[in-house]
Amino acid sequence: MTPTVPSLLLLIPAYNEEHRIEPVLRNYARFFREQYSGRFEIVVVSNGCVDNTAGVVRRATQDYSEIRLLDFPEPIGKGGALIEGLKLAPSADFIGYVDADGATPPHAFLDLVNALDRADCVIGSRWIPGAVLHQAQSSRRQFASRVFHAIVQALFWMNIHDTQCGAKVMKRSAVEQIHSMLRIADMAFDINLLYSLRQAGFKILELPTEWTDQTGSKVKLGKTSLTMLLSVIRLRLVYSPIYPWLRPLRPLETWVYHWLSAPPPRPGPNSPN
Repeated sequence: MTPTVPSLLLLIPAYNEEHRIEPVLRNYARFFREQYSGRFEIVVVSNGCVDNTAGVVRRATQDYSEIRLLDFPEPIGKGGALIEGLKLAPSADFIGYVDADGATPPHAFLDLVNALDRADCVIGSRWIPGAVLHQAQSSRRQFASRVFHAIVQALFWMNIHDTQCGAKVMKRSAVEQIHSMLRIADMAFDINLLYSLRQAGFKILELPTEWTDQTGSKVKLGKTSLTMLLSVIRLRLVYSPIYPWLRPLRPLETWVYHWLSAPPPRPGPNSPN
C-alpha cells in the first residue's frame, strides 16, 4: 500500500507586504500543486497591516483555494504572528514558515520538508557550505548578523550557524509540545523556537538553502537590533534559576519594549506576567 503523504501547513507572517506578497503566494501555491502530492495549505498571518496586504491575499485566494488569511488588525510582531499561526498545528502533519518577501524559493522550502524523515525540525541555513546566495546582504547587515550569532551562541550554545533564516519546518508533535514555551513576539522569535525545541529533546537539522536578499526589509539595524538583543537576554534569564526573582522588573521591561516600538514578550500559560 502506498504510504500517505504528510499534510503541510505553510505560515507566512506579513506586515505591510502589499507590493511583494502576491507573486510569492502564487509561486508557492502553483509549485506545491504541481510538486507536492499531499494536502497543503498556505496561511498568511497579517500582523497590524495598514496597507492593502489583506486585499492582495484575498485576490490570490480566488485562484488558489489553498491560500487563506489570518488577519490581526493590531501589530503583534513577526513572532506574535507565528505564535498565533502555530496554533493551527493540529490541522497538519508538518508545519513550517517562510518570509513574505520570497527570499526562499518554493523548491528550497520543499527540500526542507523532504528532510523531515531525518529530524523533528529542519531549518534552512545561509552560512554553511552548499548554500546558494543569489543576492547577499549588505556588509552592515552581514556584520550585524554575525555579531548577533556570536551573542546567541555564547548565551545558548546551540551550535546552529543560522538561527535567523526565515525558512523552517517542523513535525506537528514538536510544535504542540513546545508551543506554550513560545513567548518572544519580535524577530528574535526564532531563538525562542529553536532553544525550546532543544530543551524538549527534539532533533534539529540545519541544511544549506537557496536564498536571495530582498529590498524593502523590515529589519532596521537600530531599534530592531536592540529589541532582539533584549529578547535573547530575557530568554536566557527565563531559563535561569534567578528568573522568579526578577518579577519586580517586569513593568520596566514592558516600558523598554514600548520605547523600542516593539511587541512585548507574551506571558506564559497561567502566568500574570
